[in-house]
Amino acid sequence: MTVTPDDADLRDLLAAARDAAQRAYVPYSSFRVGAAVLTADGTVVPGCNVENASYGLANCAERTALFAAVAGGHRDLVALAVTCLDGDASQPATLMPCGACRQVMVELLPAHAPVVIDGVGATTVDALLPEAFRLS
Repeated sequence: MTVTPDDADLRDLLAAARDAAQRAYVPYSSFRVGAAVLTADGTVVPGCNVENASYGLANCAERTALFAAVAGGHRDLVALAVTCLDGDASQPATLMPCGACRQVMVELLPAHAPVVIDGVGATTVDALLPEAFRLS
């Protein structure tokens, strides 16, 4: 079975991202982020941000979810949802994925894959990172 995400799937995916954000490990920033990726077989893989005292060793929620999906044997990823529980809805830039996460999205999701950003709306991988670096 291959999932083509509809509005209900994307709402469920966003709910999974919100749940994942509750598990974020953020002792330094207190900025909780959650993500969830939908696979072609309908599996939802959550991720949250995990900080570290050595800041460069922290990992964003989006990359945690995407890497967990791949580690779980999923290669056909079809959608991603992201939420920043502590972002400022009046400043949408505080809700958006960082550049590193956008590049990983380009590598692991189809260009047309929906990316739902809580408080901002739905977009696509290509819209988030136009003219992205690709080796192929």
